[in-house]
Amino acid sequence: MTPTLDDLQSIRDWLRWAVSRFNEAKLSFGHGCTNAYDEAAWLILHTLHLPVDQLEPFIDARLTHDERMAVLEVLQKRITRRVPAAYLTHEAWLGEFKFYVDERVIVPRSYFAELLENGFSPWIDDPDAVTDALDLCTGSGCLAIVMAHTFPNAQVDAVDISTDALAVAQRNVADYGLDEVVIPTHSDLFAALGGKQYDLIISNPPYVTTESMDNLPAEYRHEPALALAAGADGLDIVRRILAEAKAHLKPGGVLAIEVGHNRDLVEAAFPELDAVWLDAEGGDEKIFLLTREQL
Repeated sequence: MTPTLDDLQSIRDWLRWAVSRFNEAKLSFGHGCTNAYDEAAWLILHTLHLPVDQLEPFIDARLTHDERMAVLEVLQKRITRRVPAAYLTHEAWLGEFKFYVDERVIVPRSYFAELLENGFSPWIDDPDAVTDALDLCTGSGCLAIVMAHTFPNAQVDAVDISTDALAVAQRNVADYGLDEVVIPTHSDLFAALGGKQYDLIISNPPYVTTESMDNLPAEYRHEPALALAAGADGLDIVRRILAEAKAHLKPGGVLAIEVGHNRDLVEAAFPELDAVWLDAEGGDEKIFLLTREQL
């Protein structure tokens, strides 16, 4: 249902129309927003170059003809093509950190962000003592950049098998002025790292099962399948990380892997694994942790 531009004059008008159309189209959310209202507000404010966290001062502002055309265009792309909002705005957030994104990388979303903002305590006693850190399957480089802020004395290697993803990561690293600190590295997991060892290795690897891939909402199909699919039980990459990680951890070093809702699959595949499952405000038991000595 396309409105005439004269029907919708104010931001309030466009917001109401967008929420109605998003709900009517049964859009899926989860790429930065969790509901139609928040996502509609974000897209409208971003398109109008207004602060995305300040709707109220502008809610009754009337839009020019060109502004209405621009808002209609972005909302129609979201509805008809089901493009995730983050790809339309080329912007994604983890906590207070903003990142550039496009369809070469999955939209950043990770339970690691909260843990890193808290210094990865109690598993890291002294953030200043971390000198070498690794983000496996870095994608946009978002977690590597957060790590660099959490561990001010660390060099952070940001590894991915996708050269397209690494180009996005390099852009984000440059945006934060971290070119000498965060090193985007093309590697199939540990293959190109030689014998280097780390105080902390984190990974948010592909972990979507074959069945779940077959049932993904259309929004998620805009993301690169390479960054999502991980075999029948979603653990193809996790198995390789667990097999190789010990050689790349310093004594007392820590490995943490995010697996989403797959705890039961991990425990079924590795019944002898003495892992600690971490809790975060955004979701409990989505990340498991092991020390070098437990591997």
